[in-house]
Amino acid sequence: MKRWQIILAAAVCGLVLLLGVGLVWFSRVQSLNLITQPMAGRSLPVDTPAKYALPYKDVTVTTRDGLKLVGWYIPPKNGALVILQHGYKNNRSEMLNEADMLYRHGYGLLISSVRAHDYSEGERITFGIEEMKDLDAWYQFVLTCSEVDPEKIGILGNSYGGMLAIDYAAQNKKIKAVATNSAFSSLNDTVETSIRFFTGLPPFPFAPLILFWGEQEAGFKASEIDATVWIKAISPRPVFLMQGGADTIISTNSGQKLFDAAGEPKELWYDADVPHAQFDTLRAQEFEKRVVAFFDKYLH
Repeated sequence: MKRWQIILAAAVCGLVLLLGVGLVWFSRVQSLNLITQPMAGRSLPVDTPAKYALPYKDVTVTTRDGLKLVGWYIPPKNGALVILQHGYKNNRSEMLNEADMLYRHGYGLLISSVRAHDYSEGERITFGIEEMKDLDAWYQFVLTCSEVDPEKIGILGNSYGGMLAIDYAAQNKKIKAVATNSAFSSLNDTVETSIRFFTGLPPFPFAPLILFWGEQEAGFKASEIDATVWIKAISPRPVFLMQGGADTIISTNSGQKLFDAAGEPKELWYDADVPHAQFDTLRAQEFEKRVVAFFDKYLH
């Protein structure tokens, strides 16, 4: 081999190595962005329940591992209460529309936030591994509210919040009814769709690399985040699942996968034209009719 060929081959190998190192480093940065959320970069509430003239209180709880979480409490008129859980990298105000709707039908609301979101403490997002401590802290708070019948507590979550709702209800048999608006079925099932949306990057080669770094940094396996496994433990308590076919944030078959895995009683509302977690706005009248009927049936 001639000298210039040796030099060229070495240069090409060096460039490939440099690109490989850059790809790995860039993937790790993207992974950290997806599983961490410092206060400075968060979505924070602009509106409060006062916008809807709801009789709310600012409330806080402390988790078993010492994190302070913020929420809003609205007492019930019928003894029943629904915990409302926001989605990934969102905040409590996301759930105000649902709160107003349910309060008009007599329900109390605990509009919760979880670690690394809103004004709550913590910066690491673990997709349910640690957040179960958060929802349990909120549940324990609800039990201290004299207006709430402990046999009439349900939960409604959007997206990531819906996944958390399924996870928590599987662990806490006292949660009597579960409704989700665009909950993802599992991390492995939705990772390519979600990474494309949140990072703008193509699934290949980035999804496997980002998933790998996420597992290393967060200390859990993606296979552990699987709502199709958790949802089986909810039956015979009811689940009501909503999934839009125009969803670009999670896989559009998430609702069907969760429905197939769930025991009875269960219901799936699939609408091919609804984007991610927009049933309450794009299908407002039907959303109110269906969600209220669901909680009226199982929390009364």
